[in-house]
Amino acid sequence: MEFQRTLYSRRAVRQYTDEPVDEVVIRQLIDAAVQAPTAMNEQPWAFSVVRDPTILGQLSAAAKAHLLASAPQLAMAEALRERLADPNFDILYHAPVLIVISSVTQGRWATVDCALAAENLMLAARDAGLGSCWIGLAQDWLGTADGRALVGLQPSWTPVAPIIVGHPQSQPAPPLRREPEIFWVAH
Repeated sequence: MEFQRTLYSRRAVRQYTDEPVDEVVIRQLIDAAVQAPTAMNEQPWAFSVVRDPTILGQLSAAAKAHLLASAPQLAMAEALRERLADPNFDILYHAPVLIVISSVTQGRWATVDCALAAENLMLAARDAGLGSCWIGLAQDWLGTADGRALVGLQPSWTPVAPIIVGHPQSQPAPPLRREPEIFWVAH
C-alpha cells in the first residue's frame, strides 16, 4: 500500500474479527513504532503486549469501574456513563491485542515521543491490513498500581498510549475533516 493511501485510510477501528494477530506481525508494528523521531534521540519507550483474552477482559472491567468511580458526575457525558456501566461494553472492543506504549523516562518530551511512536504503530497496522485504536479510556487505570501490575509496567514508567490492534470486521468510513486554519507568516 502506498503511504498516501495508508495515511488517508487509517481510522479508529472498533469492531474486530476473532482472528489472532501473529507475533511476527506485532514485532513488525513495534519495529515501525521505534522508527519515530525522538527529542535528543532519547527513545524513551517500552512496549507491553497483551494477547491473553482473560487479562484483556479484566483490564476492560477494571478500567470501566475506575472511570465510573473517579470521574465527577458533571465531567462525564451521560451517554458515556451509561456505556461504561453496561457490563457487555468492552472498552477494548474485543480486539485480540493491546499494546501499551509507556515512557520509561521522565524527560521533557518523553510523552510526545511515545505518541509519535503510537502514530507510527497505527499507520503500520493499517499498512498491514490491520485495524487499531488508541483507547484513552484505559489510560488512567493503567497508571494505577493494579493496572501497572496487570500489564507488567514498572513503577517509574508512565503509560502513554494503549493501542488495540486486530483484524477489522470492516473499514470505517472517513469522518469529515474541517478545513484547517492556516496562518502564513511572511518576512
